[in-house]
Amino acid sequence: PPEPRGTTMDIYDVELTDTYGGEANYCWVKRAKVSMPEMTHYGYDGGTNYRAARKIYNRELMRRAKAAVGLTGVRGSKSEYGDTIDFRPHRAAMVMFVTWRDE
Repeated sequence: PPEPRGTTMDIYDVELTDTYGGEANYCWVKRAKVSMPEMTHYGYDGGTNYRAARKIYNRELMRRAKAAVGLTGVRGSKSEYGDTIDFRPHRAAMVMFVTWRDE
């Protein structure tokens, strides 16, 4: 869907690669770029609703990132490490990294 005009965007780099022994192998890699509107678009008003808005933001980010590399509808486990999120699809030797880009 198109983003509202005048909205600042967060940019994320997405990498999907294979794993070997549970670690990223980079024998092959699929890369994409995903943009997300700022958190106020998801209901954050600067008050106490940060957690709820962040949950909606992260769900939409993962939906867009998975769609960008062809994993739409794939379930798995997610871990967050500061500016990077890794997603490991169940029963697949793959890992997807979603990293915030400082522009």
